[in-house]
Amino acid sequence: MGAVLYVVATPIGNLGDITARAVDTLRTVDRVYAEDTRRTRALLAHFGIAGKPLDALHAHTEPADVARAAERLAGGESAALVTDAGTPGVSDPGDALVREAIARGVRVVPIPGASAPLAALSASGLGGGGGFRFFGFLATQGQAREEALLAIAETPEPVILFESPGRTARTLADLAAATPARPACVARELTKIHEELVRGPLSALAADDREWVGEVVIVLGAFAPTDRSEAIGDDAIDARIDEELARGLHAKTVAARVAAWAGRSKKDVYQRVIARKDRA
Repeated sequence: MGAVLYVVATPIGNLGDITARAVDTLRTVDRVYAEDTRRTRALLAHFGIAGKPLDALHAHTEPADVARAAERLAGGESAALVTDAGTPGVSDPGDALVREAIARGVRVVPIPGASAPLAALSASGLGGGGGFRFFGFLATQGQAREEALLAIAETPEPVILFESPGRTARTLADLAAATPARPACVARELTKIHEELVRGPLSALAADDREWVGEVVIVLGAFAPTDRSEAIGDDAIDARIDEELARGLHAKTVAARVAAWAGRSKKDVYQRVIARKDRA
């Protein structure tokens, strides 16, 4: 095979998710780079692939180790890159090796297959027949999280994001605070025994007090901010501004959050924020 990096999609749950081409590739390459070698070793064993050199490539892998792997490839070695589940390079550290391989003139070949974001979108009923925006995992706190939530609220196309089970309820609440009526779907444990897709407006999903268990993908439907501008009046906007200011948020952050929620321009809402802040 020689001097080729194969980006191999692996099962997201059911082992039947894998393609015949993926199995053949894993069997014939010189080496496999895996996010978690324990999980990948079990996968290889399931398909009768033994004795394959297996190296770790995860979020904490040093750049020098990534470069060393790319040099092996440039020297004529063939390798497969796999993640814990699904398609490598999508919210996982595998992209670092892909970039290094490309920089050295190594041929990179995708071996497509299972993808949790696309599986969730396809079954959500919220695809809309057009484009979508993928956010991966949101920041857990601070300004980065606020900015991501605002960007989602202002995105008219369908949105897909990953979330851990322990943070799903909080994320749904944060999303509902910005766009409560936006249609959404929580897809958990895709292709596994306990697969479940829960659909409804964000307000309803946020009010569901269940414990979200397993791997989670959240899909939001298309939702134009301007659709809300007539439904949310000035009094409601002022009340929301006061509520956000009481939380100690910066005026610009309040303006951005309320504008996304109300479907108004940031400039107009910011002027209202300043006026109400001055009255306080």
